[in-house]
Amino acid sequence: MAAADPLTGYTVGPEAPADDAASVTPHDTNELAFVTRALYVGTAGDVTVTMAGTGASITFKAVPAGTILPIRVKIVLDTGTTQAAGDIIALW
Repeated sequence: MAAADPLTGYTVGPEAPADDAASVTPHDTNELAFVTRALYVGTAGDVTVTMAGTGASITFKAVPAGTILPIRVKIVLDTGTTQAAGDIIALW
């Protein structure tokens, strides 16, 4: 039997949880397929992103493993993202 979706028919606002996800490979110019609702960081480290609103780049330092950053980004940058920070998943 297919999974029932009780939210079918409702307008989904920005406060709604993510309903899709994809693994992220940091890159300095490639934009993500979708602007995120959040990023999941599976392995601790620094994560540098380009924000969706202003296009500003910012580094989140020492992000603990298993953290969900509730940020809307369009690029996860390779420069400034430590190799230790891994298993990054875009949620939208």
